[in-house]
Amino acid sequence: MAEGVGEEKKKFSIWDLPDVPMGQVPPHLELQRSRVSCNKDAPIHTESIQYSGAYASMGIDNSSRLDRFSNNFRVEVVQLNKDDMEFDMIGIDAAIANSFRGILIAELPTMAIEKVLIANNTSIIQDEVLAHRLGLVPIRVDPRLFEYLSENDQPNEKNTIVFKLHVQCKRGRPRITVKLDALKWLPNGSELVKETRNATSDSSSKPETYTYFGCSQETIPEFVKNPIIPKYPDIIIAKLGPGQEIELEAHAVKGIGKTHAKWSPVATAWYRMLPELRIDCNCRRRATVARPRVCTLCRECIRGDDWEKRVALRPVKDNFISKDNARPSF
Repeated sequence: MAEGVGEEKKKFSIWDLPDVPMGQVPPHLELQRSRVSCNKDAPIHTESIQYSGAYASMGIDNSSRLDRFSNNFRVEVVQLNKDDMEFDMIGIDAAIANSFRGILIAELPTMAIEKVLIANNTSIIQDEVLAHRLGLVPIRVDPRLFEYLSENDQPNEKNTIVFKLHVQCKRGRPRITVKLDALKWLPNGSELVKETRNATSDSSSKPETYTYFGCSQETIPEFVKNPIIPKYPDIIIAKLGPGQEIELEAHAVKGIGKTHAKWSPVATAWYRMLPELRIDCNCRRRATVARPRVCTLCRECIRGDDWEKRVALRPVKDNFISKDNARPSF
């Protein structure tokens, strides 16, 4: 008989296994936890290991917690100018990033023309179309300086901005183009007089208008050097032929995009995950990615010639690039 045959096998105890590392995840699992899979068949798989018990044996809580969000979330502004803004949201998931996108579209207040009082319109543009076009005009003003106008409030210098438009093309003259620079700000409020049925009213009293300004808006310090004007004064409102005329007043109030799109401060608000590219080189030279932020994860750059074995392309799970463009007019 061979040596050892018939001898009792040595028992193996579970306690003889090496200790599981506590408080940290091995590199291959950390990559799986913090990155999103990306392959040629399905470019982006947003599902990832997110449930809280995934790494419980290693002492790591993978659940979403408020204190962790408060400590890790940050916003880094990459580009900011008068027309668009690009920033990174770091430390959140796709659901919260999408919530921020919805807030930018529907919850941020702006000032927009809500009421148009037309005294005369002999142009080819109907009254309701003209009022709709004026409602989409972006106004250069800080909405934080104004209050919301409710149904029970009177239009005053704290909740209403009044503009006047009066243009005429005289007979025998060529057609004229009416642009937004013809829209004039009235800091003292409405100039249109309300029609009254009381014929016995005192003729010496001040005529009643559509607003009740206690003081001129020009006295507000913020408007002394920065008068309220349309943001894009070269936008065309209408074209008038000989003998045609437009005379109106436009009242702008504070609102949000949830009520109407004309109060939305952005035209587009989108986000995408930050792409991460890793290049493995076997030679002495070192290759780096010049502009990783412009990558769209289309994977066309690594197709063929075994490039997928040398280049790792994947999006970062908790880093989102968001870009918002200012809302243009019609």
